[in-house]
Amino acid sequence: MQEALREGQRAGERGEIPIGSVVVLDGIELARAGNATIAERDPSGHAEVRALRAAAAKAETHRLVGSVLYATVEPCVMCMGVAIQARVARIVFGCTDPKGGAAGTLYDLADDPRLNHRIVVTAGVEADACAELLQRFFRARRTPRR
Repeated sequence: MQEALREGQRAGERGEIPIGSVVVLDGIELARAGNATIAERDPSGHAEVRALRAAAAKAETHRLVGSVLYATVEPCVMCMGVAIQARVARIVFGCTDPKGGAAGTLYDLADDPRLNHRIVVTAGVEADACAELLQRFFRARRTPRR
């Protein structure tokens, strides 16, 4: 999670929402990414999607069976959809997203019996540090500049 936090920090320094993600397979890091929706002008440029794309390219397969996806914030519906399609085995995330979380908070796509793949979820890892990264970012943008 520390590596995902570093990616989130870097994303925030670039003016992106500070969310980071890392994909690990068999204890080896395959890829890492931070949000880049603004820089790439891509609404799918979420950290999780970008990390999963890079991991699939490195693994030379669209199926990342047995992989673990680390994310600083609970993945949204889109990111969960990509993780399900990639056959991610486990998702570890920091803070929950009460407005869009799809790994148990608002939706639970990780364990939806209507879908063809289940993902084990571990929530709350470094939750305070992950939440603080987001709060600091948004606080700085909401504070009037003089």
